[in-house]
Amino acid sequence: MNKNVRNLVFAALCLALCMVLPLLTGQIPQIGSMLCPMHIPVLLCGFICGWPWGLAVGAIAPIMRALIFGMPPLFPTAAAMAFELATYGAISGLMYRVLPKKPWSVFAALLIAMLAGRLVWGAAMYIMLGAQSKAFTLEMFLAGAFVNAWPGIILHVVLIPPIVLALNKAGLVDDRLQ
Repeated sequence: MNKNVRNLVFAALCLALCMVLPLLTGQIPQIGSMLCPMHIPVLLCGFICGWPWGLAVGAIAPIMRALIFGMPPLFPTAAAMAFELATYGAISGLMYRVLPKKPWSVFAALLIAMLAGRLVWGAAMYIMLGAQSKAFTLEMFLAGAFVNAWPGIILHVVLIPPIVLALNKAGLVDDRLQ
């Protein structure tokens, strides 16, 4: 199969998962926001398809979901998430291709992407709330990025690397992708 067609199909699947996975936890919003279900397909897209596709899916998914389902709220939540998830998709794809081709590299790329995405989310929230003359404190950042998200962080670290390694073993992740 042509690489571009394959990437388009995988990216579309990841975008569809971004729309559907939050529905599984949507009945209890606190759990849904703690598990960060939209992050999983975006991170996988970066690993599988490469950074441009991961960036695109990450940027589109929260805005599209906000417009279709009304959740997350478009501003500032979905807007800040678009920056965060775009960073996840781009950095996971870039780091996976740059780091040595060892199993630990999947974990390293994932952790770097998750940290970078959370920092970008914090910066986006700071700028957007600041533009409305509202405060976004360090405590709010730490709570939103780490304290309240720890179940999702653990889920991602446990779930994503085995999936990427299995897809790599099956020949579905092309390390030469740019």
